[in-house]
Amino acid sequence: MKNYELLTIFKPSLDSEELDKVVDKISEEVKSYEGSVSSIDKMGRKKLAYDVQGYRDGYFTNLIVSLPAESIVEFKRNLKLNENVLRFMLMEESKKTQTV
Repeated sequence: MKNYELLTIFKPSLDSEELDKVVDKISEEVKSYEGSVSSIDKMGRKKLAYDVQGYRDGYFTNLIVSLPAESIVEFKRNLKLNENVLRFMLMEESKKTQTV
């Protein structure tokens, strides 16, 4: 299994309880693909660079997940179908971090 970083922007109309439920649902979905979530970072509400689906801001979260490679396509498809997700980016976590 590979480690991935999932940056997700949720609709700003969600309250904190609804946001927690949606993040928990995504975590459960990762576990259903026999993956795991190692960290969840709720970065809060931030202004977007441009309007996305009519919204000027959104709730940002960052999850570090481990998923099998064969389940990535289906996981991305389910994120696209989630009506509370405005945008997401799933990146493979690099093994080497560069220091300057």
